[in-house]
Amino acid sequence: MPTTRRSSRTGAAPATGTRRRQPKSTPTPEAPPAPAPTPEIAPPAGPRRIVVTGGGGLVGRAVIRVLRERGDAVVALVRDPGRVPFLAELGAEIVESDLSDVAELTDALHGADGLIHAAGSYRIGIPKTERGSMWDANVGTTTRLLDAAEAAGTPRIVYVSTINVFGDTHGRVVDETYRRDLRDGFRSWYDETKYGAHEVAEQRIAGGAPIVIVQPSQVYGPGDRSDFGEQLQLAHGGRLRYRAGDDVRLGLVHVDDLAAGIVAALDRGRAGEAYALSGPHTSLREAIEIVARLGGHRAPAIHVPNGLLRTVAPIGRLIGQPNLREIVDASAGVSYLASPAKAESELGFRARPLEDGLRDVYGDAHSAHPH
Repeated sequence: MPTTRRSSRTGAAPATGTRRRQPKSTPTPEAPPAPAPTPEIAPPAGPRRIVVTGGGGLVGRAVIRVLRERGDAVVALVRDPGRVPFLAELGAEIVESDLSDVAELTDALHGADGLIHAAGSYRIGIPKTERGSMWDANVGTTTRLLDAAEAAGTPRIVYVSTINVFGDTHGRVVDETYRRDLRDGFRSWYDETKYGAHEVAEQRIAGGAPIVIVQPSQVYGPGDRSDFGEQLQLAHGGRLRYRAGDDVRLGLVHVDDLAAGIVAALDRGRAGEAYALSGPHTSLREAIEIVARLGGHRAPAIHVPNGLLRTVAPIGRLIGQPNLREIVDASAGVSYLASPAKAESELGFRARPLEDGLRDVYGDAHSAHPH
C-alpha cells in the first residue's frame, strides 16, 4: 500500500542565479518528425527508488506512471497530498514537502537511486507582484534540490528544463549547443526564471554533479490546465471565439512521449548532457485548426492582429489580463524550435505525429470510437 509521510516546513535558503553571454552556434537544419511510435523503455536490472518532484502536474504524473508500470519504487514530493490521490493509486509513496528545506530534502533523497526534478511554475503574463514566487518555484527549488542531492550522494539526477531556454530562435531549428544572445533580453518572466534554473544545473554539472538535462517543447495531454491547453479544448468544443498570437511556432509533444523520454534520460542519458525532447513543429494556428476539425468544428474566423494586441497591451488589466504585454512579447511572431535528433539517437526518443496525438487527447468527432 502506498504511504504518505509528512515532512517539516521551515524557511527557504536564498536562491541566486547568474547570467552570462555565450556565443551562438550554427543551428541544426529542420527535419520532419519521425513517425515511429514511442518505444517502450526497458527497465534496468532491478527496481530502483526514484524521487520525483512535480508529481501533481501534467508531466510529473506521467513520469511517475512510467516508473511505476515498470516496477520502480517512487517517492513523490508534493505540497498537498490531499490533491494527488491519483499518485497513491499508482502506488507512489507520498511525502508532503514544499521543497523549501534542504535538510528535509536531503533526508528524502537518502538511499535514492535517482531524482527527477519536474516541479516548477509555468505561466505567462503574471503581474510583477508574483515574480518572487515564480523565481523561487523555478530557480530556488532547483538550487535547494541540487544542494540536497549533493549532500545525499544521489547518483543520478534528471533536471526538466525547457526549450524556452534558447529564447526566440527566429524561425530556425536549433540544437542543444545553441546559446541565446542575452542582449536580446527575455520574452517573459517564466523565460528568465527557467533560464536561471538551467544555469544553476549547468554550474553544478561543471562541478561534477551527475545531472542530465532534458528540454521539453510545449507539452499537451489529458488534463492540461495551461492557457495553451485551454485554447485547444475550447477549439475542439467549438467555443473558441477568436485567435490571437497564433503565429507563434513551437514543437508540440504528447505528455506520454515526453515522460518516456525523461525516463530514458534517467536510464541512459549521458551525465552532463542536455537533450531536446521536442514534438513536431507547428504553429498555434495550425494546432487550433486540427483540434477544431477533430471536434467537428471550424477554427474561429476572427483573428486579432499582433499590432492591435500591442496597442491594447497597456490596458490589458481592463480585459482580465494584468500583463498582456508579456503575453504578446512571448508569442507574437516568436518561435521556439529545437531538433530532437540527439534524443532520438541516444535515448530512443520518439514523438508521435501531431494529429495522432491531438486525436488521442481530444477525440475525433468523425470516428465511430472516439477516445
